[in-house]
Amino acid sequence: EVQLVELGGGAVQAGGSLRLSCIASGLFFDDYAIGYFRQAPGKEREGVSCISTNGSTSYADSVKGRFTISIDYAKNTVYLQMNSLKPEDTAVYSCAAGDYCSGLGYGADYWGKGTLVTVSS
Repeated sequence: EVQLVELGGGAVQAGGSLRLSCIASGLFFDDYAIGYFRQAPGKEREGVSCISTNGSTSYADSVKGRFTISIDYAKNTVYLQMNSLKPEDTAVYSCAAGDYCSGLGYGADYWGKGTLVTVSS
């Protein structure tokens, strides 16, 4: 059974940092594009960042320069380092695995359940 589990959410003040981990079991990340998505209360889910099978990365404009996605193949874990957090970053963050970063939000094969990030002003 394939499982994606997100860890590392929590509450932080504006300007602070958190690091999320997306840990996989039942699949190997080197075979998949892995993306982080977030959904704030009352808002649509949005893509935050993605790392493709060739290691290329992409970011939403709202997080460029503040968030960094990386992968540890040995640990089968994808990290999202989030710095200079803002209250508008408050959301449930989920990771997903699929063939490509493009369209991952609609075409992912697997999703984690998410972890809550709360940023206070």
